[in-house]
Amino acid sequence: MSQTTDKPRILTGDTPTGALHLGHYVGSLENRVKMQDEYDCYFIIANVHALTTRADRTDEIHADTIEIVKDWISIGLDPRKSTFFLQSEVPAIAELTWYFAMLLGYGRLMKNPTIKDEIRVKGLTDQYSFGFLMYAVGQIADILAFKPACVPVGVDQVPHIEMTREIARRFNQTYCGVKGTVDDADHVKAGGVFPVPEAKVGRVGRLAGTDGQNKMSKSLGNAILLSDTPKAVQKKCNKIFTGRGSTDDPPVLEGNTVLEYLEIFHEDPDRVAELKGQYAASELFDGHLKKEVGEAINRLLDPVRERRAAITDADALDVIKEGTARANEVAEQTLWEAKKAANYGFFEREFNLK
Repeated sequence: MSQTTDKPRILTGDTPTGALHLGHYVGSLENRVKMQDEYDCYFIIANVHALTTRADRTDEIHADTIEIVKDWISIGLDPRKSTFFLQSEVPAIAELTWYFAMLLGYGRLMKNPTIKDEIRVKGLTDQYSFGFLMYAVGQIADILAFKPACVPVGVDQVPHIEMTREIARRFNQTYCGVKGTVDDADHVKAGGVFPVPEAKVGRVGRLAGTDGQNKMSKSLGNAILLSDTPKAVQKKCNKIFTGRGSTDDPPVLEGNTVLEYLEIFHEDPDRVAELKGQYAASELFDGHLKKEVGEAINRLLDPVRERRAAITDADALDVIKEGTARANEVAEQTLWEAKKAANYGFFEREFNLK
């Protein structure tokens, strides 16, 4: 069951590190919603990866796993069209992680700029676990276990996808006899087990947080959550960094996070142009723009909040149990094909949830 439909497949997902936010939405989530009818979609809740920084807080990870499912459904992802599944309950991923780790050099892994950024932003210095490095290999297995044609991601995840592409090529060349001259698009046709997937970046590759300095992140306290109340949204918008010291200073037009949010979230381009013109002419000030931005974001989130309120924890668990059963069929088939290609295919097996 390596392909459940004739549609090309996508694989993407989220790590349960807290409620999802607007950065997730414009970076990947809205792309997923648009792609549901055109692609065979598999969405992973990467709860094993959450252990890299919260191994001592598994109760929180468990709760955040449920919240991610609620966020997904509330923004329009449909479990009747797509497969939602839980990483920790798909053992083929863990086994593939080992095989791929043998094809990836330590030096290459540490050149991944995303890993360097995470070490810096999270203040880990050299106090990170071995599992923190292994999670990057695990992401490769997350993806290739489902043989996707593309992976919708934010721009900061593109280096991970490039590393995944390298490992897909290396496996196919090492174990399947695919020549190094074969185009990426032709690897499976040439006998490779794995396609070489492409990254698909959302309309906003990197959304700045309300601090205007770092990308939006709940851990940095600069995020507007999909589950925030209207009052909380406006309160956070009122604190958005504009680069302006006081109303006596001229308006800052470059690198102004309020203007960026206005362009991204306001649904009326003519109104955006009008506001920007008035702001540039100092006919209105930061507070007015922040109010407009808050109202636009709340218009986007109002139906999301309404749908979310109707989803119970039991509903969320039912969705991921059903999806995980389907995901195991696909991942086990991929693992079997990979093991046969590598001459490790001693026994075929099945894995079922009780």
